[in-house]
Amino acid sequence: MADLRINLGGIQAPNPFWLASAPPTNTGYQVERAFEAGWGGAVWKTLGDPIINVTSRFAGLKYNGQTIGFNNVELITDRPLEVNLKEMKEVKRKFPNHALVASLMMEPNRERWHELVKAVEDVGVDGLELNFGCPHGMAERGMGSAVGQHPELVQLQTEWVKEVAQTPVIVKLTPNITDIRYTARAAKQGGADAISMINTINSLMGVDIDTWNPIPHIDGKGAHGGYCGPAVKPIALNMVAECARDPQVNLPISGIGGISNWRDAVEFMLMGSSGIQVCTAAMLYGFRIVEDMIEGLNNYLDERGIESVMEIVGKSVPRYSEWGNLNLNYKVVARIDEESCINCNRCHIACEDTSHQCIDIIQAEDGREKLTVREEDCVGCNLCSIVCPIEDCITMIEIPSNQPPLTWREHTALMNSAQ
Repeated sequence: MADLRINLGGIQAPNPFWLASAPPTNTGYQVERAFEAGWGGAVWKTLGDPIINVTSRFAGLKYNGQTIGFNNVELITDRPLEVNLKEMKEVKRKFPNHALVASLMMEPNRERWHELVKAVEDVGVDGLELNFGCPHGMAERGMGSAVGQHPELVQLQTEWVKEVAQTPVIVKLTPNITDIRYTARAAKQGGADAISMINTINSLMGVDIDTWNPIPHIDGKGAHGGYCGPAVKPIALNMVAECARDPQVNLPISGIGGISNWRDAVEFMLMGSSGIQVCTAAMLYGFRIVEDMIEGLNNYLDERGIESVMEIVGKSVPRYSEWGNLNLNYKVVARIDEESCINCNRCHIACEDTSHQCIDIIQAEDGREKLTVREEDCVGCNLCSIVCPIEDCITMIEIPSNQPPLTWREHTALMNSAQ
C-alpha cells in the first residue's frame, strides 16, 4: 500500500485527512473518537476568549434530498481555555503520532497573542492555525475575517505570533475578499509556515416565506453566516489553485471546502494541497467516512504505482492557467450514443433554447425519432452532456486539427500585425 504520510509545513500526520476547526473538534472526546476512526489530524475548535453562542445556529441547502450546502452562525469555543488545554494535552498523550493543531483567534493585541500562543504550545500541540477567516460574529468584534480581509493586518498579526511560536504556524484565509492571493502573500511575508483555505463564505441560507423569518432565525431575527459543504468545492478549489501557482505565495496549503470523499481530496492535492481538512461531510455522515477516504486514496495511488501521496501534490497546477493561454484551435464536439439514448430530448431543448441549435430530431429508418448532432455547427460547449440524465450517453470527442495551437494572445498579435 502507498505511504499516506504527509508533511504540511513541518507538521507530520499519518494521512492527509484532517478534521477542520469546527463543531466536530469541540472537545477531547470528539477528537479522540476521530483519531480512533482513522483521521490523521484535527484542528481544534478555535480558542480565544470564551463567548456565548446562539440557538438555533445551523441551516442546510438540499437538492434531490441531499444536503449540498451548509450554513452556520456558530462562533468560536464557548468553553474555558483551561478546559480545552487540559483536554488537548490528554489527546496528544494518547495519540502522539497524530497531528493536533490549535486554531487561535485573539483581539489585535500583541501581548494577548503572545500569551495565547505560549499557553497552547505548553500542552504539546503540533502546530497553530490562525483563524483570520470567520465571517460572522467575531468579525464584528474586530477578529476573524475583519483581519483576513486586510493583508496588512494578516501580515502584522502573523508576525506577532511568529515572534514567540515554537511550532509551525498555519494562516487560515477568508474567501470573502476580491483576490485571496493578496492575503496569502501577506501571510508569507509575515512568516507563515503554511496557509489553509478556504474558511466559510458569507451567506444567507434562506427566508421562511410563511413567517418571513431568515433561516436560521434566533427569536425572529437572523444574521449572515458561514457557507460550506459540497456546493462550495469549486470556489475553494479555484482559490487553492490560484495560490498554488502564485510564485509570491509559495507555501504549503491545507485545502478546505466541500471535500466529501477521496476523489475530492485527490483533486485538492493535485491542485496544490499538501493535506486537506473536512468538516461538513463529517457532520452529515459521522467520523467513519474517513475509512472510505483512506481506502479510496490507497487504491487510487496503488493502481498508478505511486508510492507516496506527497508525489501527487501540485501535479495539476502547471495545467491551470490564464484564459489567454488556452488553445483556440482545440475542438471537441458532442456525440450521442443511440443505444443508450432514451429520447428525453433534454439535450435538444437545452441546445435549441440556450446554446447553438446543433442537435436535430430526425426520423430513423424504423420510423422512430432520434437525436443527432450537426458536428460542423457544434461549438463543444458541453451543455448537452451536462443535462443528459444517462451517464456516458453523450460524450465530447476531440476533433483533430491541422492547425497549430493558437492562444488568444498569439491571435491578437497576428491580427495587429495584419493591420
